[in-house]
Amino acid sequence: MNVKLSRQEMARVVAQDIPNGSCVNLGIGLPTTIADYVPSDKELMLQSEQGLLGLGPAPENGHDDPDVVNAGKSPVTLVPGASVFSHSDSFLMIRGGHIDIACLGAFQVAENGDLANWTVDAPGQIPGVGGAMDLASGASHVWVLMEHTTKEGHPRILQSCTYPLTAPACVDRIYTDIAVLDVTDSGLVVARLAEGWTIESLQSFTGAKLMAAKNIAIYSPDNYV
Repeated sequence: MNVKLSRQEMARVVAQDIPNGSCVNLGIGLPTTIADYVPSDKELMLQSEQGLLGLGPAPENGHDDPDVVNAGKSPVTLVPGASVFSHSDSFLMIRGGHIDIACLGAFQVAENGDLANWTVDAPGQIPGVGGAMDLASGASHVWVLMEHTTKEGHPRILQSCTYPLTAPACVDRIYTDIAVLDVTDSGLVVARLAEGWTIESLQSFTGAKLMAAKNIAIYSPDNYV
């Protein structure tokens, strides 16, 4: 049986992978849920682009504060020592290179790390790139979280993006519901693979050539390596 991770499991793995002490921007969508899974023994500075540093997990039901929300407008908590500041100061932080890792969602990623995450270029769609291009170019590292394929089964990881780019060659690592892939100068390297999958079966759902790491780990939040 080919296992696929849930979105919650993907977020949990990423939370485990982020190095202790990192300053991390959580992009809209799936990345915002990373805050719910930070291990208790890890201290991270989670940033939201509208002007928060020190995001905590989602509040318990009935304890949310409408003035404390993340970039996706969902209620969050603030950890002790958190800072609240202006949108302009937030982007000074982002553009000034003070973000260690930007965790972003995506529509497509190319084998060289090109990122497309702001429009599918469909008729009638209102484009809205927001702060994604600033994060993609300003963060030291960019990690993408997304499903491996579209709902129709088409690959999201391609030789070249077919959607308009957010930024070129900016992605360092891709977390999907099937695998973790590192973007290297030699191409895409599969570092972790969900149970039941092989490189060959993963390749059939991927639009770019894959290489296997020397020691591929099991991709599961319960088998963290």
